[in-house]
Amino acid sequence: MSSSDSTGRRRRWVLLAVGAAAVVTLALTGTEIVRSFNGPVDMQGNRVQAEDAVPPTSESSAVPAIGDDRFVVESVGLDVPLGALNAVDGVIEPPGFTSAYWVRNEGVPPEQARKGTVFVVMHSLRNGATGPGNYLIDVDRRTSKVGIGAEIQVDDTTYTVTGTQEIDKPDIAHASAIWEDEPGRLVVITCLQRPDGGRSQQNVVIEAVRS
Repeated sequence: MSSSDSTGRRRRWVLLAVGAAAVVTLALTGTEIVRSFNGPVDMQGNRVQAEDAVPPTSESSAVPAIGDDRFVVESVGLDVPLGALNAVDGVIEPPGFTSAYWVRNEGVPPEQARKGTVFVVMHSLRNGATGPGNYLIDVDRRTSKVGIGAEIQVDDTTYTVTGTQEIDKPDIAHASAIWEDEPGRLVVITCLQRPDGGRSQQNVVIEAVRS
């Protein structure tokens, strides 16, 4: 694919949909009723519902885990399965709420980390739910909880965090520096939730390099 084709595709990414989900709230219903609903769960076993339509797995070819691959950020206590997915029609939308996912049609796969950038996305959740992305964000301070110098493990590769930023969702599509494919680089993206519990309007981007 030419660089112009790639740029055009990225500019159609009006928002990165990771993290747009909420807990199903049922007052005085009890655990049994909550468990009777079909659907995905968060990291605590709570049922959640997506606010945006999730592309069918047949289109994104999403898998929640690949063998025993893991995504680990020890400094914040995160250790989850590492799956994979494709962007569909310019939207990245993980289907599950308990895994991190590397993006197949951006950058390189984790086993080729030396050759390019690995892009990893995951959900953060609001209204009391917990997704992998919640471990990475400081909601009250509206920033990343993962500091510069922290280590991130993606499968068998260890990275050191070099920077973080908060960016409005419509702007991430045009942030060419984020999408650069550079050897030995990692980009992690999740939603930045709001202290008032409202719908997320920003993403947190964490950048790192191979240690």
